[in-house]
Amino acid sequence: MSSGKARISVRVEGIVQGVGFRPHVHALARRLRLAGWVGNDGGGVFIEAEGSPEDLARFQTDLCEQAPPLAAIHRMTATPIPARGERGFRIAGSPQGSAPATLVSPDAATCGDCLAELFDPADRRFLHPFINCTNCGPRFTVVKDVPYDRPATTMAGFAMCGECEREYLDPEDRRFHAQPICCPDCGPTLRLLEAGGRSLPGDPIEEAAGLLRSGRVLAVKGLGGYHLAVGAADEDAVRTLRTRKHREEKPFAVVVPDLDAARGLCELDSEAEALLAGPRSPIVLLPRRPGAAVAEGVAPGHRRLGLMLPYTPVHHLLARAFAGPYVLTSGNLSDEPIAHQDGDALDRLGGLADGFLVHDRPIHVRGDDSVILPGRGRSIVVRRSRGYAPQPVMLSDPAPRHVLACGAELKHTFCVVRERQAFVSQHIGDLENYETMWSFIEGVEHFRRLFGITPRLVAHDLHPEYLSTKYALDTEGADLVAVQHHHAHIASCLADNQERGPVIGVAFDGLGYGDDDTLWGGELLVADLVDFTRTGRLSPVPLPGGTAAIRQPWRMAAAHLDSAYGGAPPQDLQVRSRNQGRWADVTALARSGTNAPLASSAGRLFDAVASILGLGDTAAYEGQAAIALEQSADPAEHAAYPAGLLDGDLVTIDSGDLVRAVVEDVRAGVSPAIISARFHHGLAAATADGCVRLRAATGLSTVALSGGVFQNQLFLAALAGRLESRGFRVLTHRRIPPNDGGISLGQAVVAAARDAADRC
Repeated sequence: MSSGKARISVRVEGIVQGVGFRPHVHALARRLRLAGWVGNDGGGVFIEAEGSPEDLARFQTDLCEQAPPLAAIHRMTATPIPARGERGFRIAGSPQGSAPATLVSPDAATCGDCLAELFDPADRRFLHPFINCTNCGPRFTVVKDVPYDRPATTMAGFAMCGECEREYLDPEDRRFHAQPICCPDCGPTLRLLEAGGRSLPGDPIEEAAGLLRSGRVLAVKGLGGYHLAVGAADEDAVRTLRTRKHREEKPFAVVVPDLDAARGLCELDSEAEALLAGPRSPIVLLPRRPGAAVAEGVAPGHRRLGLMLPYTPVHHLLARAFAGPYVLTSGNLSDEPIAHQDGDALDRLGGLADGFLVHDRPIHVRGDDSVILPGRGRSIVVRRSRGYAPQPVMLSDPAPRHVLACGAELKHTFCVVRERQAFVSQHIGDLENYETMWSFIEGVEHFRRLFGITPRLVAHDLHPEYLSTKYALDTEGADLVAVQHHHAHIASCLADNQERGPVIGVAFDGLGYGDDDTLWGGELLVADLVDFTRTGRLSPVPLPGGTAAIRQPWRMAAAHLDSAYGGAPPQDLQVRSRNQGRWADVTALARSGTNAPLASSAGRLFDAVASILGLGDTAAYEGQAAIALEQSADPAEHAAYPAGLLDGDLVTIDSGDLVRAVVEDVRAGVSPAIISARFHHGLAAATADGCVRLRAATGLSTVALSGGVFQNQLFLAALAGRLESRGFRVLTHRRIPPNDGGISLGQAVVAAARDAADRC
């Protein structure tokens, strides 16, 4: 053994496979003249390094500080071991059979280096639709198993050519151990098919762009599934897509080639630009410029456009060939999961698309595009999927046993937990049909295998008719934990902020099953991760017709007006005249209590006000009326309608005060924009008053805000500002959606916390 040498064994855990971490370790060790090896296994990256104590100390520092862009180190441990006196540093093979405990990187948008090569005529990957390196490209959607090596991905069937193999084995190359490495000689191939599946002649990209220019609908195979594309400025093509997809009004996302093009359509700040151009590359909801050159049918009636930059080489090539913005929306019919298998896509999308731009690299895991609403420090994750999943949420306390949380019904996700790591799935969809349910079941099995999890606790919602609840109840070999919907919302916000509580929780959403067998949705809770107490609510009103009232907001207007005016609302309101034929029947239904359950729903209150203002009597998609109400509000109006707190066992916000104030201004001819703003601020002021009353009773001064209503930036800012001005600390969601996409995380941490408490 050489004098003065020391040796350490290092274990690195986190997102450290498939992101160039072993090449990083190898290059760093060679620069510091260390001996030893680095390798992947089921737990992450293992290292043995030998050299001077000073060089080993520098090695550990630089290991973390200079990590590759896509790496996320959660823990690093180093243990001294005897020196061996060996020479050289190598990359070891991955051992087989170890229990998986590593993390898998989300898919990453094409990096700047690869883009430069893609459009460089002198580069051997010029215009190669599958160019990637250790800093970008497919990850989660192509991984079948861990350790993350090529044989465990859908690239296993593509044998590397000599030149790619040389790059793959060269520690100095950017593609050193890049598992999806390929080139035009050895990689996947791109084809353009007609709807029947026959290959079409010509260059696939140029011909596909020609289809878009001619107003056709194009199916495009992406990272996590198929999309449908049309020219974004072509009103007829957009209308055709809506008709075929059965998506009458919900906005479409638009791909723009670069930030300059994005600036031409929307107002961008530095936060928005960073989101658009970053490696996650989500859809970003941005203020639309007047006269933006897109068809009105792309986002009818909306002030915002959902913009996205190309995030795969195929999308970049198509954007350049088409030379304009194009719609890119999930390849499915409404309410179905996105198609991701080639044969299934041709079957399901054959009646929707005129051509298919396909390739032969299989997609193992489907994944929709993520959606972000920037918010000047309070950005909202509306949908968490590609680019974000399956990166874990790190918890404040370890779970004693493995947990599976089955999530809610709408905007469904599931969550699995091992120790301090909570893996929230990609967006699955609404669990209302066989196809989406099967996607959920397949996803659970994949996560269990990928992360080495055998659930001993299975958490679920209280609602007995949710398919996710039924799945949980059919699970064998695990203890079941029922978690109330709004408690899960607040627990999700706590976990998102690595907090334990207790806090005052404001859970405002559409509907959730209460622990008293009634419908909740406008709740003030005192909650921690273990339990909660319902301490306040919005005053409840009937839900006439049950789910019909969700699809027809005018029914909620009728119920709220009847309640606010004690059965004698004004006769001259236009919402009444527009729905005169059924108004009396719906009002009678609300009063009867038959098929009209009481609901304290904030979401349905927003619906009612929107309908009273003439912003929508029916809803083509969930939350449409409430969105219209927010977008109609005058941002310069800050006056608030007064709303009292009713006496009783619960702090009850009198929604009737707000409805009467709205009606008075409607009858006085005040503009809907002013009324909407005053309503938002009035509800925020009353909610803040309720929190002040609860602080006096409990001594708590932290408020957690969660639920789908907190996707409303106007209401979120109005309430958070009022709370902070009155001395509260306010917790909002940062990484997980406030809507039902975050329910599974809340269920999981409640189940784990109760399990830990039972063991004390």
